[in-house]
Amino acid sequence: MKIKQIILATATIGFIGMGTLSCTSKFDDYNTNQNATTKVTPAMLATRIILNIMELGRAKNFVYDNMLNKQIAWAEGGSESDQYNKLGRVGYGAYTNLTNCQKMLLEAESASEEVQNSYKGLAKFIKAYQLFYLSMRVGDIPYGDSNGAEAGNIKPVYDTQKEVMKQILEDLEEAQTLFNAGSKFDGDPVLNGDPKKWLKVTVAFEMKVLMNLSKKTNDTDLRIKERFAQLANGGNLMTSNSDNLQLVYSNTSGQLYPLYQNDHMQYLMISSTIIDPLKRFNDYRLFYYAAPTDYALSNGIPASEWDAYLGIDPSALQSDNNVLHGEGKDCGPNERYLQPEGEPLIRIGYMEQNFILAEAALRGWIDSGNASEYYKKGIRASMEFIADVTPDKEDYHHGHPLTAEYINEYLNQEAIQLNGNFNHDLEMILLQKYLGSYLQHPDNECFFDNRRTGYPVLPLNPESNLNTDPNKLPVRWMYPQSELDYNKENVQAAIDRQYNGNDEFNQIMWILQD
Repeated sequence: MKIKQIILATATIGFIGMGTLSCTSKFDDYNTNQNATTKVTPAMLATRIILNIMELGRAKNFVYDNMLNKQIAWAEGGSESDQYNKLGRVGYGAYTNLTNCQKMLLEAESASEEVQNSYKGLAKFIKAYQLFYLSMRVGDIPYGDSNGAEAGNIKPVYDTQKEVMKQILEDLEEAQTLFNAGSKFDGDPVLNGDPKKWLKVTVAFEMKVLMNLSKKTNDTDLRIKERFAQLANGGNLMTSNSDNLQLVYSNTSGQLYPLYQNDHMQYLMISSTIIDPLKRFNDYRLFYYAAPTDYALSNGIPASEWDAYLGIDPSALQSDNNVLHGEGKDCGPNERYLQPEGEPLIRIGYMEQNFILAEAALRGWIDSGNASEYYKKGIRASMEFIADVTPDKEDYHHGHPLTAEYINEYLNQEAIQLNGNFNHDLEMILLQKYLGSYLQHPDNECFFDNRRTGYPVLPLNPESNLNTDPNKLPVRWMYPQSELDYNKENVQAAIDRQYNGNDEFNQIMWILQD
């Protein structure tokens, strides 16, 4: 019986094979997805390029920056590297996106000149955006030689960080010119291809770059103060949260908020560096950011009370924080972060722009009388953003809604005012920027602010610090091992030039040198 079955099966296979052979002329028809795309369009490439800088991934990937910024702590397993200041090596994946930018421009050559301008502006912005953050992490990087891989140049020369920043500023200014002369383009899932919105984003980002160059205002090649004033007075600033470069999540597969149905979230603990100042200023954002502690609820303290919220010291020993977590004496994320829509993730936004303008005014780069005005606009933008994107539900604000009346009262209270003392005012500006950046503005923005100014003040515990110098926060990442393996001559020349041959976490890059 079994033999008959085998013979029959073999015969059947042979028959099918004969049928197939007799119809080879139609093989491609049968095996081709008629609905599949056969040509890559500039719109398709633009979508991938934009999402590449917007998406963070799920699980802990979404909150690693918050660990380094000391906005959260973690209670799973051993010590998290980012929370305890072990930075490691960077990756060079950003350069792949630049290759896609080149392909996008090639595919767009048949489009109108105005549409081509928009795609060219996008390519300039993406290059500047991605390589800025790479340079902020390591120092010197390939910039002028960064797009040569397609032509076979796999060993690019490294530009100095000063030259990188100079080229970034030039690319951003060229992008602004291109967006200003551009028209609506396809493939943009974030700003709907609106060149005017991209122009505002590019201006806001250039101001961020310039502020990170605050130690280099005497460098006549960079013209930092001049450039900043031109941008501030150029008429292309963001005017509301509607101008934000932000990724909006939805209740759709593949578009869900990264914390939704994420088992890791039970280990997320909000830090005292967030909770303590919110409580000190009677700031209702606390009730939107955090869930009350289980300990408080079990002891009859309602979620509407300030005492229901306790922050964890993110620099404390992992074992100590694990004990507190086990006792329910820590705050997890507010329920609204665990919904499929969550809240939009802002990369470049109106809130941050205002705090940058406030710092610029404080430094005398623009009218110093506007520092307090911009500072309060930044706080208002943060609160209004939260109020606008959060449903008015008790579980989401615990009886403390961010109403217009409350926001006005908050902005008038004595405790949050600037007082004319430079250090006090700088600390307040960057602290409020820090509070508004909770689960927002990734790319280690607050860490870079601390590295540049000392504010916001981040806790440091030599007993838990994983930096090679336990008494310091690290200031940079190391170069990729792949560069040391395959482009050693060029990367080693950069290391020798900057750090006397020592590719190490505590070496001071050019941008941080007075």
